[in-house]
Amino acid sequence: MTSYRIPALAPLPTEPRWQLPAPLLPKPRSLVQQELAPPGQKQPGTRAKGSRGKAKRASDVPETPDGASRPQASQLEASPSPGIRELTEPAPGVPAQGANPFGLPAPLLALLQRRGFVTAEAIGGLLDPPPAPEPADHFADLAKAVARLRQACKVAEAVAICGDYDADGMTSTALLVGVLQRLGAKPQAAIPSRQEDGYGLNVAMVERLHGEGVGLLVTVDNGVAARDALLRAQALGLDVILTDHHSLPDELPPFLALLHPACTPEGSPYRGLAGVGLAYVLGQALARAMGDQQGLANARDLFCIGTIADMAPLVGVNRRWLMDGLPGLKGSALAGLQALQQVAGLDDGPIDAGSVGFQLAPRINAVGRLGDPQLVVDLLTTADQAEALELARACEGYNRQRRELCEAIEAEAVALVEADGDQKSPFLLLAQTHWHHGVIGIVASRLVERFSRPVALLASEGDGRLRASVRAPVGFAADQALKACHDLLIRYGGHPAAGGFTVLAERVAELHGRLNGLAAAWLQQRGEGSIVEPEALLPLEQIDRSFWHQLQRLEPFGIAMPAPLFWSHACEVVDQRELRGGHLQLTLAQGEGRVRAIAWRWQGPKSQPAVVDVAFRLRNNRWQGEERLQLEVVALRASGGEEICLQRRQRLYWCRRHGDGLLIRNGAGEELLASRAPGPDQVFDLTPWADHPQASHPYLLSLVQDAAMALGLVA
Repeated sequence: MTSYRIPALAPLPTEPRWQLPAPLLPKPRSLVQQELAPPGQKQPGTRAKGSRGKAKRASDVPETPDGASRPQASQLEASPSPGIRELTEPAPGVPAQGANPFGLPAPLLALLQRRGFVTAEAIGGLLDPPPAPEPADHFADLAKAVARLRQACKVAEAVAICGDYDADGMTSTALLVGVLQRLGAKPQAAIPSRQEDGYGLNVAMVERLHGEGVGLLVTVDNGVAARDALLRAQALGLDVILTDHHSLPDELPPFLALLHPACTPEGSPYRGLAGVGLAYVLGQALARAMGDQQGLANARDLFCIGTIADMAPLVGVNRRWLMDGLPGLKGSALAGLQALQQVAGLDDGPIDAGSVGFQLAPRINAVGRLGDPQLVVDLLTTADQAEALELARACEGYNRQRRELCEAIEAEAVALVEADGDQKSPFLLLAQTHWHHGVIGIVASRLVERFSRPVALLASEGDGRLRASVRAPVGFAADQALKACHDLLIRYGGHPAAGGFTVLAERVAELHGRLNGLAAAWLQQRGEGSIVEPEALLPLEQIDRSFWHQLQRLEPFGIAMPAPLFWSHACEVVDQRELRGGHLQLTLAQGEGRVRAIAWRWQGPKSQPAVVDVAFRLRNNRWQGEERLQLEVVALRASGGEEICLQRRQRLYWCRRHGDGLLIRNGAGEELLASRAPGPDQVFDLTPWADHPQASHPYLLSLVQDAAMALGLVA
C-alpha cells in the first residue's frame, strides 16, 4: 500500500494534533466495551471507557522489534457519542439534510448537530432565541433594588456606582450612570485604580464616598467578595445594592439587595450574564418603573460592548439581546461609541461581535490596564462629540502603548523559555520585576497558545512580593492548581482558564516545583502539543457569498458559541508568501474552488508542501471598500491523499478511498468496502466481511463513518 508521512503540524514548536468531530451517527456508549475482533483474530485488551479513536497516516505508525505496528500520539482523533441507531437513520428530531426547514448547508447542519443541537426545536431556538422572560421572576431582590433607586431618583440623591477597571466593569458603570442621570439621580463613578488599589470596593473608598455625602452604593461587576468594605458601609449607615457575577463566598457580606446570576432559578436564561448584563437588567427595570425608557437603547449598546468584551457565554438572554442590539451599534446615539469606531477604523461595514471583541473592546480595556478608568466612563457618557473624539484618541494612545508593552514582554518571555532548549518546564513560570501588571495576562495567553502548557507571569508588587497572572490551556484547571498551592500563596483566585496570585519572592522556587508536578502529570496524560479540532469538512468550492450568508445566521460567535472551525482536504498550494509581521499568506485551490488563506503570527515552517489539509475559520476581509472571503488558518499539515491509518482503542485499520467510497483493512488483512448510500444524509452502506456474524454491529458502522470523515468524504 502506498503510504504518506505527515510532518509536524504547525504552529510549532509543539505539535498540534488534529481531532476529528464526533460522528453524526455514533456508536453506543455501552454496547461495545471491547474491540470487535474480525474472524480469526485474537481479542485485544480494552481501553478506558470513553477513550477516543485515533487516525494516522500509515507511515507514522512505528514498529516494535518484532515488526508489529504499535500506536503513537495521534494526528486525528474521533470521539464516540452515546445513542444506538442504525447508520442509515437520521438523528432523532433532525430532518434529513436535503430537506431541512432551515435551509442550512450540510456542513453547518453537521456542525450544529455535533454541538448538541439535535432537534429542530433546538436549532430554531439558536437561530431565533425566545424573548427574555420577566426579570422579576428570576431575581428575587430586583423589586427591592428598583424601589430604593426610584427613591434616589425622586429626590436627586447622590449615588455611587462602584465599578471595576476592565471593560465589563467600565461599561457597567457608564450604563448605570447614564440611566440614573436621565431619571433624576446624581450618580458618580467610583472605580479603583488597578495599580494603586487593586480589584474591588475597599474600605478607603467607602469612607471617602460617605464623606462626600453619598448615601447609596451600587456595585457593578464586583462586590460579593468586599466583606470588609461592606461591613464598613453598614457601620456608616450606607445602603448597598450588589450586582456581581463572580463566585459567591460561603458567607455573604451585608447588603440591601443582591442581583447575581447564581441566585436565579436553575436553568434560567439569565445565568450567563456578565456584570454589564446585570446592570442592564437593573437599569431597564428602573426605567420601566419610572415610565421613561428612552435611554434604554444607549444602555443596550453598552450591554453589547461589555458582554462581548468580558467573554460572557452567548446563550440565553445574552444571545437574544446581542442579536437585537448589535445591528444598531453602527448608528449608536452614544457620541463615545461613534468616536471609538472612528479611531478604530470601523467606518465601513456593520459592527459584529468580532468587531467589538477585537477592535473596540481592546481600546477600552487598555485604559483600565494602563490609565484611569474614569476616562472610559466619561467617553461613554458624554454627549459632546468633540470631547468624545478627544477621549477616544486618548484610548487609542493607551492601546498603542499596550501593544508595545505586550510585544516587549512577550519577546523577553519567549527568550527565557527558549533558553532552556528542549527541556521546557511543564508549567512555565517566569518573573521580571519590571513587567507591567496590566498586560502580563495578555502575554501569558499568547505563551499558552505558543507552547501549549500553563503559564504564570510574575511582576514585582514591592515589599518582597510578586503578583502573577495565570493562563491555562483547555483541560488544565488553573484555579484547582492554585488551590493545591494555597499554603504557599498570600492570596489567589480565578477559574479553570485563568487566575492570579500574590506570593513572597522566597517561595517562588517551591511554588514552581509544585506547579511543575501538577502540570507534568497532566501533560503525561494528555500528551504534548495543542489539539486542533475541526468540526466539519468544508470543500473550498462551497465557499461563496451564499455560504457566508448562511454562516452569518449562526452569529453572534463567542464563548459557548465559537466561530466554527472547518477543515478541507487535499488543497493545492498555488502560492505562498511571508508577510511583514511574521504572517503567512497562501493561495489554495481544490476542484473549482480557489481562495486566499492567512496564518497570523505563523510559527511553523516557512515553506509548505504542495498539497495540504487545512483547518481554518472563514472570515470576511474588508479592505479599502472591497470585501473578500478568506481562510484564517489554524493548522496545516501535508495531505496524506487517499490513505490513512485509523486507530481505535488498541487496533489499527488502514483506510483509503475506493472510487466514491472507501476500503478498510484490519491487521489480519481482512477488508470491507463501504459506499455512499443514496440520499442527502452523508452515510455509507457496507459490503461486509464475508460471513462475519457482526456485520451490522454499531461499532463497525461507526468505524466506517470515522474513516469517511478522516478521508474528507463527509462533513
